[in-house]
Amino acid sequence: MNFVNFLKPLSVTNFAQQFGVADWVCIIVFILALILVWWLLTRSSKQSETEAEELSTQITEEQEQIVVEETIPSEQDDLTRIEGIGPKINQLLGAAGISTYAQLADADIDFIDSKLDEAGITFAHPGTWPEQAKFASEGKWEELETLQDSMKGGRKE
Repeated sequence: MNFVNFLKPLSVTNFAQQFGVADWVCIIVFILALILVWWLLTRSSKQSETEAEELSTQITEEQEQIVVEETIPSEQDDLTRIEGIGPKINQLLGAAGISTYAQLADADIDFIDSKLDEAGITFAHPGTWPEQAKFASEGKWEELETLQDSMKGGRKE
């Protein structure tokens, strides 16, 4: 038995004769089956590409977050506990290298004033910030509260 004789029962004409269906119907069904197989294969490859892109994006975002976490000093104090420092000034001081109470206590008032001027912040008065920060860095919270109670807008009355 040769290969051609083996394929004869599988031919469209033989199938059509056996089941009483026109040749063109069998050909159309065969073409539709090929299209369906092609669609399923391309669809799964597109899904794989999409999943790969999403995974790549997720990995990139995680790497960016790791980089951001590494650039933020691990030891930071909440400088907003100092009378006259809000979130915006806290961020500004952090960018200037002042992120702890001890650093603020040792900071030069003229340096802080210059950073505030550069940022266009005119309403802040850092004159008492180092003194307040010294209490905070030493853990003297009651003394800090007493000092802050005697202030108005970060200034001594």
